[in-house]
Amino acid sequence: MQLNGAEILLECLLEQNVDTIFGYPGGRVLPIYDALYKYSDKLNHYLVSHEQGAAHAADGYARSTGKVGVCIATSGPGATNLVTGIATAYMDSSPMVAITGNVPVPMLGKDSFQEVDITGITMPVTKHNYIVKDVNDLAETIRSAFHIARSGRPGPVLVDIPSDVAMAVGEFSSKKPLPAQYENARITPQKLNEAAELIFQAKKPLIFAGGGVILSGASEELREFASNTNAPVCVSAMGIGGFPASDDAFVGMLGMHGTAVANTLASECDLLIAIGTRFSDRVVNNTSRFAVGAKVLHIDIDAAEIDKNILTAYSLVGDVKRVLSLLNPLLRKQENNEWQSRIASLKTEYPRPKCTMTQLTGQYVIQRLSEIAKDDAIFVTEVGQHQMWACQNLQIDHPRRFVTSGGLGTMGFGLGAAIGSAVANPSTTVINIAGDGCFRMNHIELATAVEYDLPVITVILNNHVLGMVRQWQKLFFGKRYSSTNLHGKITDFVKLADAYGAAAFHVTKPEEVDEAIKKAIALKKPVVINCEISGDESVFPMVPLGAGIGQFITKEGE
Repeated sequence: MQLNGAEILLECLLEQNVDTIFGYPGGRVLPIYDALYKYSDKLNHYLVSHEQGAAHAADGYARSTGKVGVCIATSGPGATNLVTGIATAYMDSSPMVAITGNVPVPMLGKDSFQEVDITGITMPVTKHNYIVKDVNDLAETIRSAFHIARSGRPGPVLVDIPSDVAMAVGEFSSKKPLPAQYENARITPQKLNEAAELIFQAKKPLIFAGGGVILSGASEELREFASNTNAPVCVSAMGIGGFPASDDAFVGMLGMHGTAVANTLASECDLLIAIGTRFSDRVVNNTSRFAVGAKVLHIDIDAAEIDKNILTAYSLVGDVKRVLSLLNPLLRKQENNEWQSRIASLKTEYPRPKCTMTQLTGQYVIQRLSEIAKDDAIFVTEVGQHQMWACQNLQIDHPRRFVTSGGLGTMGFGLGAAIGSAVANPSTTVINIAGDGCFRMNHIELATAVEYDLPVITVILNNHVLGMVRQWQKLFFGKRYSSTNLHGKITDFVKLADAYGAAAFHVTKPEEVDEAIKKAIALKKPVVINCEISGDESVFPMVPLGAGIGQFITKEGE
């Protein structure tokens, strides 16, 4: 049938089982928005307050569901406003298709009004990108974009559509979407048997699980693997929820702000089994001092990650779920009594912190959030001290219940991602944990949450400083607090929330926390809880830059 380019685009989205789009209209996407008007009974469009919010919302939608998130922006500044969100998705392997408009094809490259080379700009932060110059290429391009976004190691793809292509008429025939593809050809019986033997020979094995476990849907296989190997399990920030925090084998997060137990075990193990993780610098810290006494077995879908940061003794390249399902039957359980005794000793020496009600702290607020909302909620974070407190204190037992910007560390990510998570999971409580610095960057998306009556709860740990940067200044820069104190003319976040039409609570004492959380959950509408905490509270443990992973600070002055 004959359709214009905008209609072809929307038909292709329906082909890909898309029902939700986050975006912001503009001149060069007017044909697409005109078509959306006609397709409003089939496609739900959420108008955000800023294009960056659209990218983060699409990302949050993807992370909380496993589906491909979709966002739209116009040319020029609209497209460039998506870039931070695209880069955030790229660093954390989140499947997204970003659609941008552009000037007509004859005007490309002539510095036309609101023209940028968005494919050139986003080339380093996308799995692939396209500019479509012929309406007859549009359908296959959209199909290819979705196939690439969800196949192998997921990630964002950008499709740039000049406005004349969106208006041109072409022939369209519907097709079924291509299934996602995974590279498993390198997984041979011999390699599996060799890996199983390596595991069997280990006396002190440690499993390090990353976001790839969640992306591949391998949580159950990981639990079986941990049981079969009788090994403790630590996670990266992206791996939180991939293994139940309530399981006895769980020892917490590994890395710069990892638990003392996890970091110590990584320093003492003789085999580190890394599953679906890329050994980021915030995990490894100093490569020459990381797990120096251990062999490394690395399982990952992306061959480029093998030996990139940490040299391995052995590797298996393939989809994590597929690899573990083939490896599990080959394993023979060992007692590892001495290792298990050491683990138990470390758990006693470094117990999980339990905050008291003597002072309102960020950790206390997060522990109460976790206890009251339990695992029925999706927790989203901004980036900073509150993010690390969340990683350390939330008890997440299921995948896709923890959404955070790990690789890019994007301040301003949380509220948009929480909106996307709430849209995708309408019956689930969504809690965005923020700092006051991050909230200042993205509070405009409260208008979006209010407009669509989304029950997103934003908990601000308000210390009136840029906490993580200030912590570094305190520990390593002689307490020279350059541009990190926000004590000037303080914004009243309760009044701000009220101005947007959201409910708000102001919390200054520990005994006020539970009531505010319970009321916020019960309201089932956008809520802001402003919690006043000390600007001197720091995140510990902490591994200083250049130190080995086991050389952590547990308190100030150490």
